[in-house]
Amino acid sequence: MSHLGSGERYIEITALGEKYKVWTKKFGDHPTIKILLLHGGPGASYHTFECFKEHFMKQGYEFYYYDQLGSYLSDNPDNDELWTIDRFVDEVEQVRVALGLNQDNFYLCGNSWGGMLGLEYALKYQQHLKGLIISSAQASIPDYNQYANEVLAPQLDDDVIAEIKELEAKKDFSNPRYDELLKPYYKKFVLRLASDVWPQSIKDFIVNLNTHIYNYMNGPSEFGSCGTFKDWEVKGELHKIVKPTLIIGSTYNTMDPKQQEWMAKEVKDGQYLHCPNGGHMAMWDDPEHYFPGLIRYINELDAK
Repeated sequence: MSHLGSGERYIEITALGEKYKVWTKKFGDHPTIKILLLHGGPGASYHTFECFKEHFMKQGYEFYYYDQLGSYLSDNPDNDELWTIDRFVDEVEQVRVALGLNQDNFYLCGNSWGGMLGLEYALKYQQHLKGLIISSAQASIPDYNQYANEVLAPQLDDDVIAEIKELEAKKDFSNPRYDELLKPYYKKFVLRLASDVWPQSIKDFIVNLNTHIYNYMNGPSEFGSCGTFKDWEVKGELHKIVKPTLIIGSTYNTMDPKQQEWMAKEVKDGQYLHCPNGGHMAMWDDPEHYFPGLIRYINELDAK
């Protein structure tokens, strides 16, 4: 474990009968707005939220970076039985309790896999939430895969898609050619910034990704999912979420913006924020729409 800096703490959690530590970092103090950020992956890190810091600090929000178990600054146990959605949901609840967050102040904000986790958390523990924010996530991995294959893939060159499919059929994911072929997909639908100007935080997130957990649960790339959660779906349960919910989608997302907008109508008290110029990581490539909309939502909810 590295030396703890200002605002940092390790929270002890229990998982499958064992004790582990997960890393968090607190910014600011606010009596009624305390935001816990759930990163994507699985196996990514807080780095994907570094662009939130400037915007949230200007608003005076209290917010928390948090590396999930198996990610970067948290414990990295070697036990695949830990990498289940239910186990991660219970981890988030343990973190909430340790941080003292409750229904009067607790906003949960998840991006991508973190959005899936946020939905599952709300379905089990929404009584503790003041607000839920789901960014760049769908409510169905089968639908996500269908969208990738039927809508996004045809936008790439046929020969590129054919070669990707060939390598995937062989499960030759470690082939450097596989990563090279996926670059146009990532540039068009994941992060719409020129790679030579990628922020250091994005480079750090890529370098520190726990590829084992990512591959185990999701699969080897963002070009659809073939890991353990490939059949995950909560579309039929969204109506059970009654706490105020913001769904954030974007035009060039790897996930269907039409389903994201639909999700906002399915939950009991939902709103939809669309980022017209954004990809999957719209907070980075369309901040002009992402942050004003997100901040407006939080402030209006806090004022009620």
